[in-house]
Amino acid sequence: MLTQLNTKRAGFTLVEIMIVVAIIALLAAIAVPNFLRSRKRSQATQVLEDLRILDSAVDQYAIENNKASGNPDFADLQAYVKTGTRLYSSANTDILGNSFGTFTIDTPPKVSDATFTALSDVAPSSFWSPYK
Repeated sequence: MLTQLNTKRAGFTLVEIMIVVAIIALLAAIAVPNFLRSRKRSQATQVLEDLRILDSAVDQYAIENNKASGNPDFADLQAYVKTGTRLYSSANTDILGNSFGTFTIDTPPKVSDATFTALSDVAPSSFWSPYK
């Protein structure tokens, strides 16, 4: 007896697989830039929050030590920053590794030029106010 070959084959054709791959590539091309932009935006927000915390720490340092002027070190301000946080152990650098610079009583800290340049496409000058 002759065995009959099964002419119906289950599976996907090359064209179908290529269409699926093209759709996945299109979705990735849309998603990846948005992901990178949102990552940079969150880094900018983190730097801004760190500057706000450091500004508050300078104010608290000045009040507790009866200082009307001066330049406290980052080590002086660590007592006013929550322990165990990235900012506490940052050694006076932001999330991008750039220095916060020097601190002056009654003057808000400034974002470094390198950080501003790196994040300027997602955070314009008005975003950094009053820290620019």
